[in-house]
Amino acid sequence: MLLRVAAANLLKKLRFPASHAFPASTVTTTDALSVKLKLPRWYQTGGHGWRINLRDPCLWIVISGHVAITLGISANATFAENATTEASSNNDLGDDLMGLRKIEDGSVVSNIHTAKWRVFTDKAREFFQQAGCFFGKLDEAEKLFLSAIQEAKEGFGEQDPHVASACNNLAEFYRVKKAFDKAEPLYLEAINILEESFGPDDVRVGVAAHNLGQFYLGQKKLEEARVNYEIKRRVLGYGHSECSDTMFHLGVVLYLQGKERDAEVLIKDSIRMLEEGGEGESSVCIRRLRYLSQIYMKSHQVAEAEMIQRKILHILELSKGWNSLATVIAAESLALTLLASGNTKDSKDLLERCLDVRKELLPSDHIQIGANLLHLARVVMLDCSQHKKLDVSKAEAELDMAKNHLHNSIRIARECLRKVSKQKDKLKRNSEPGYSRKEGQAALAILLQSLNTLSSVELEKQELQKIQEGNINLEARDALLQCISAYKEFVSEKSIADTPEIKNEYLSCLKRAQNLFGHKLH
Repeated sequence: MLLRVAAANLLKKLRFPASHAFPASTVTTTDALSVKLKLPRWYQTGGHGWRINLRDPCLWIVISGHVAITLGISANATFAENATTEASSNNDLGDDLMGLRKIEDGSVVSNIHTAKWRVFTDKAREFFQQAGCFFGKLDEAEKLFLSAIQEAKEGFGEQDPHVASACNNLAEFYRVKKAFDKAEPLYLEAINILEESFGPDDVRVGVAAHNLGQFYLGQKKLEEARVNYEIKRRVLGYGHSECSDTMFHLGVVLYLQGKERDAEVLIKDSIRMLEEGGEGESSVCIRRLRYLSQIYMKSHQVAEAEMIQRKILHILELSKGWNSLATVIAAESLALTLLASGNTKDSKDLLERCLDVRKELLPSDHIQIGANLLHLARVVMLDCSQHKKLDVSKAEAELDMAKNHLHNSIRIARECLRKVSKQKDKLKRNSEPGYSRKEGQAALAILLQSLNTLSSVELEKQELQKIQEGNINLEARDALLQCISAYKEFVSEKSIADTPEIKNEYLSCLKRAQNLFGHKLH
């Protein structure tokens, strides 16, 4: 693995100390597979050649509670998805395959079969990369991968490592297509061939085992994934350049198995190894730091999460400056952590700065701006609750400010939903599946949350004004009805796919409406 040297001296004091020691590997053999391991990607802004769209709402939107940086998946699934989608991206389908690299192993083309094997493999990879725009290319890619296996067997022999390479490539293809029953036997065949050719302790066996581990992780077969990651860690040894990656993924599996402490140790070690190798400011390291901060937030270690997020923001401020959505995302995440710890002043300052930058970088009706306004409204509401006993007029002014933010957030979300609805057929014709669904889910989630929050603002304002209890607050009632109506309009009619977060927000809204208004709701 080529290391990208970065200026990490400013952050050395925050590096993690070593907590594991593994025997150094004596293996120095380079990987003869046509695959060079490409590990899962998670919430990154580049790194290892991956392209990402920072305007994708699924990267930054908050669906419920504290920020989790992902959309449409539950708590444990979020972590599993984050781990596996370090290897899955709708933005760059071709790079999703760890095995789909041009063949550069220095082998000598000795006959027509070996020549065809090389051509078929390279062409299949090319077709797969084009599959994001031309769906017919997938069928062509599959045929070529199958042909590459056949040519490898005829040109090199049934048990040759080139056959293992071809099997791994096709297995990765099936994994991405979610044809899991076809993928697993090919992974196993590749490992068997490599073990027979080089022995069980060879680096190439470890790489193939990692691929299989990733496959199992995607299937939520955690113990199988753990075993295969352990194989790679054993054959690589602690000093190998890819040991950091393996330790991180093993840490992810252990976390999903409920072994939080062991997982934390491994993930911190993987980060420390990147820092010691000069990659402390790389997108890979930032992604792992974010994952670690999520672990801390889920275990209610808010102070530890805040420290990590401050470190991330510092790195991005130095490397990208504030005129960058990557920096804004990091700042927003820190702001929400500060909010969770009750630090409303710093949280509000950061969110206001995020909003100013987004307004400069994005269209005025971009859904990220709507989300930012929603966050600000929630901070202002918390400020109001802290001030209402001391200064009622100030509390009322803050509630008016929150209402203004929410009205704008609602307007932006509705506009986004309208655009998504109009673009739906056009996007289908342009062969861009998933875009309208993701945009729609993000906008609908913000709309429901904004309406639900608006009802809370109205009720809080009613309390401040000491309106007679039992009187219906019409604005709060209207906000809740709009929330229920929006869900039915976009989800019940199947124009936007339901997600656990969207459903939970709807149920919360419905329950509040029933509790507050009972039969009067109808």
